[in-house]
Amino acid sequence: MRASLLVLAAALCGGAAGAAPVEVLVRTPAGAPLADAAVLVEPLAGTAVRPRGRAPATHVAIEQRGREFIPWMTVVQTGTSVDFPNNDTVRHHVYSFSEPKRFEIKLYAGKPGQPIVFDKPGQVDIGCNIHDWMEAHVLVVDTPYFARTGADGRATIAAVPAGRYRLRLWHPLQKAQAAPDDIEIGDAPVRQTLVLDARPREPKPHTEDDTDHY
Repeated sequence: MRASLLVLAAALCGGAAGAAPVEVLVRTPAGAPLADAAVLVEPLAGTAVRPRGRAPATHVAIEQRGREFIPWMTVVQTGTSVDFPNNDTVRHHVYSFSEPKRFEIKLYAGKPGQPIVFDKPGQVDIGCNIHDWMEAHVLVVDTPYFARTGADGRATIAAVPAGRYRLRLWHPLQKAQAAPDDIEIGDAPVRQTLVLDARPREPKPHTEDDTDHY
């Protein structure tokens, strides 16, 4: 009897622990793949719990190299700390006036002493006070299930627990907010092709010469 109960409990636990990947292809209205789009999977009820053995990054880096921010767009979960290492031979002055996270790292080279903690959800736009073409964007989200599309417009969020979710897109240069989709996740992969009305990034022209010698 006891053995039967243990088998039943194990089966029930195994069913509750089901998870599957969410694979998304994001395109522009013209049909071109869209890079640097955030793909978010948000639970419709309760708090998302990440499967055992997998946790979201709590520390990431946005570097300055070639007088650009790399990566140009980053998605992080609320509470993540971000370093801004300067790997150029000139100094930078990094700042943001965005409401979710206002900060300033004055003229510096190398790695700043303390990372910046992004503790509120929302869009954070970042610039350099010396090189005005430099820009970066951070989307801070509460859900632990997110990914960024690559140059092929594809993103995969692995091992999302079974349940009902809202699938949402975002891009720094979107012209309009895309309507979210409700999805059901079981044991099989969820695959979707979605359209987001956004303008692909076009790097701003700049010179490698620094006449001010910063």
